[in-house]
Amino acid sequence: MTTVHHITHPLIQHKLTLMRQKDRSTSGFRRLLGEISMLMAYEVTREMPTQLIDIETPLETMKSPVIDGKKTVFVSIMRAGDGFLDGMLSIVPGARVGHVGLYRDPETLKAVEYYFKMPQGMNERDAIVLDPMLATGNSAIAAVTRLKATNPKSIRFVCLLAAPEGLAKFVAAHPDVPVYTAAIDRGLNDHGYIVPGLGDAGDRIFGTK
Repeated sequence: MTTVHHITHPLIQHKLTLMRQKDRSTSGFRRLLGEISMLMAYEVTREMPTQLIDIETPLETMKSPVIDGKKTVFVSIMRAGDGFLDGMLSIVPGARVGHVGLYRDPETLKAVEYYFKMPQGMNERDAIVLDPMLATGNSAIAAVTRLKATNPKSIRFVCLLAAPEGLAKFVAAHPDVPVYTAAIDRGLNDHGYIVPGLGDAGDRIFGTK
């Protein structure tokens, strides 16, 4: 069964409140998303495996743990997922990056793929999928389904906001993939947007409409 991690840290919630405000500037929105993604990275990477290496302190030699960032892949669901990347990469700079290009058909709300590129050797890598909004769940489900075909060691899904409908749908489709989110909002409107939400994350990150 999918484990849903609702990250309620006060700093994350404070910054999310600022992001929700409709008069927040594009630069301000982008900066806050970068800050939240760094904070969320701490929770998402909590179970990241480590290995012991030999080092020298100023006083003696010892064995000390390190992570192998190169074994981590941040998978951005374009285009809004790219807003998560900078913050995550600042925490795990050695990580590789994959991209899944999806757009939502406005009539059916189904996800349509137009791009897919992952690093080689995914069977040795832990994948962390990034998309600020888990709304209908269709894009997230399609991206993770496609990603599973590359046989990564593990998959985690990270979003800023989730709608209960999309969360339930994702859990049903991928019960083995943990979800990390900063908020579970009330639901979806007639256009498939999360309410109260924060609008279209991609448009607000990139200053488009």
